[in-house]
Amino acid sequence: MLSLISSTSRLISLSNKLPLQNLTRRVFCVSTTMSITLQSHAFAGNPLRSKTPKPGDPFSPTQALEALKTQLLGTTLSPSSPNFKVLPFRKGRPLASAGVEGSDSLPNWHLGWMSLDHCKGLLDNSDVQLTGDLFVYLGSRAEDNVIYWAIDVSREDSLVPELGSQQYCFVELRTLMVATDWADTQAMGELAIAGHARALLEWHSITQFCGHCGGKTVPKEAGLRKQCSNELCGKRIYPRVDPVVIMLVIDRENDRALLSRQSRFVPRMWSCLAGFIEPGESLEEAVRRETWEETGIEVGQVIYHSSQPWPVGPSSMPCQLMIGFFAFSKSLEINVDKAELEDAAWHSREDVKKALTVAEYKKAQKTASAKVGQMCKGVEKGQNFSADFNVESGELAPMFIPGPFAIAHHLISSWAYQEVDHLLKQPSGSLSSL
Repeated sequence: MLSLISSTSRLISLSNKLPLQNLTRRVFCVSTTMSITLQSHAFAGNPLRSKTPKPGDPFSPTQALEALKTQLLGTTLSPSSPNFKVLPFRKGRPLASAGVEGSDSLPNWHLGWMSLDHCKGLLDNSDVQLTGDLFVYLGSRAEDNVIYWAIDVSREDSLVPELGSQQYCFVELRTLMVATDWADTQAMGELAIAGHARALLEWHSITQFCGHCGGKTVPKEAGLRKQCSNELCGKRIYPRVDPVVIMLVIDRENDRALLSRQSRFVPRMWSCLAGFIEPGESLEEAVRRETWEETGIEVGQVIYHSSQPWPVGPSSMPCQLMIGFFAFSKSLEINVDKAELEDAAWHSREDVKKALTVAEYKKAQKTASAKVGQMCKGVEKGQNFSADFNVESGELAPMFIPGPFAIAHHLISSWAYQEVDHLLKQPSGSLSSL
């Protein structure tokens, strides 16, 4: 199970549909605040991964690594050679900076990209022997003649004060997620890049030895895969993706949706059911099994909605893929598995709409943005983001749901504003039912 905690703009309901269903993406604005259509789910839409260069291309992983190794040795590259930008990470946290731009009084965060020479200079006085194997290829922008890399500097504690003096800091990815202004396409792209980089580096951290023979693994293809160094084994190891089904269970007859709470949720937050897929089962079977195990509700028809990469889970599962569904109940009596959930209950459409409209997602975004600004200035203060989800009168809302950075938000808001009805009109071949 996952804790889907995110937040963004207040008083907005947003529907996100896939081209698979040939539906028009629509936005429902339920207040005077601005309405925004996300181009993709948070952590998707990585601008560095639009296409993979062919092997002979200087921007391909293999060629890029050779050029990087050459420059690390101090050899001067030709003027036409690509430039390198490096993003350091420490304990899963990307380097970031924050500054006020224009008339906006709130700081905007940016990833702390640095040149290869700057990176070398920082690590010259450390115990790190800078080699190509430490860098992980993230992608390129051929139009800008730039190749992007990530590097894990978790063991170098001395870098924290040195970078802090330059008003850089290592920030939790979840904090950056909440602090991101989803109206800012560039910021959403940087969030996706940071998510991709974190997933790859965490995967490298937990695959230092071969699971088949125990031999040491070595990076290959610029860190995009690994291989066992034992010649008798030589097993190839690729980044692991942990698929998770997340579903909004719907009582069609009584116009209600089933929402649940986990004990680790922030107060008053309710969300969808979710669970990992087990070996040997289909996605639809996982939806039905998880719903039955956790709430005792029997599910029939299952409809696919969309998917979202989720790199902010535990480091042992750094690359989760949330696969979203609508699931229609065949029974109504709830029997909560207390080992999995704190509570589960049916909620009317009107109650869900109220939860969508009273949660001040934008306030939480501003609070997180200010926190990142303070951290980069060396002043970090604790903040309980759940306290920012208040009704306009200042009283706490009875409940709220995860904000638009979570796929749960889109599943719930799509149902609340009746977008799911369009899915039910699709040809029977696009649905799964029992």
